[in-house]
Amino acid sequence: MATGVIDRLRAWFGGAPPAPRDAQPRLHRVQCANPKGLHHMAYAEWGDPANPRVLLCVHGLTRVGRDFDFLAQQLARHYRVVCPDVVGRGRSDWLPDAANYGVPQYVGDMVTLIARLGVEEVHWFGTSMGGLIGMALAALPQSPITRMVLNDVGPVVTSVSLRRIAEYVGKAPKFASLDEADRYIRTVSAPFGPLTDAQWRHLTVHSTRPITDGGFEMGYDPDIAKPMQAMLFLGDIELWNLYEAIRCPTLCVRGAESDLLTRDTLAQMAARGPKARTLEIAGVGHAPMFMDTAQTAQIEQFLTEGFAA
Repeated sequence: MATGVIDRLRAWFGGAPPAPRDAQPRLHRVQCANPKGLHHMAYAEWGDPANPRVLLCVHGLTRVGRDFDFLAQQLARHYRVVCPDVVGRGRSDWLPDAANYGVPQYVGDMVTLIARLGVEEVHWFGTSMGGLIGMALAALPQSPITRMVLNDVGPVVTSVSLRRIAEYVGKAPKFASLDEADRYIRTVSAPFGPLTDAQWRHLTVHSTRPITDGGFEMGYDPDIAKPMQAMLFLGDIELWNLYEAIRCPTLCVRGAESDLLTRDTLAQMAARGPKARTLEIAGVGHAPMFMDTAQTAQIEQFLTEGFAA
């Protein structure tokens, strides 16, 4: 059965209203290389496939590209919006060696994806890990990224946030039902802030998968936790060398209650490197999900500056 049909059936029976038929994304895969072979990275695509303006939306550590469904639908009138499942998550393959779950592999995969899309430049929206990937790619000479939004991430990743995330990554139980999975995701993702029941169910449907003996599990390789475990004793991780090499216009968003991106780091980002514009979202920690029009409107305004009417 086609993945899109499965998604709709799971949404129906799980209690979340499906998006209108014409609002469903096109689902694709691209083959990428890793040190031990090849793997496929899945991605969802919205908007006119012939539009030369491409926006890549890249998710956080345990999340998936379908987190961006609402944002993508809002921005598809301007862009061809492409939302990959980073390898090891969602519909993408898992890597044969957990040691390769890291930014260098992810950057290589994104370069392959951009080549598949057939464009020379892209705009970038990266949440948490997706922002780190974006910073690494934007810092390279001749980078294809020409405008970037960093969502609740910057060149300093706090040890406090790493320890919090490490408490649940790779340790999720099996779930007897989507309702049970929904309750778990609401707990570990409480810093996302106030979301509606339908929004939580959307996140649950797309970030879990059915298992053969019944029930559901989180839709990511538990081994993505292994490289992070090795970083827990390093203290705060500082990446100012990457950030200060970025030359494209940048907006940095912070959840006002974030434990990953501090207000001090945000202020420094406005003064160093690309001198990012900054925005705080009240009532949210790590990280804002941009599932309502008020939030997405601010992203739309920044990304589309200079576009012809």
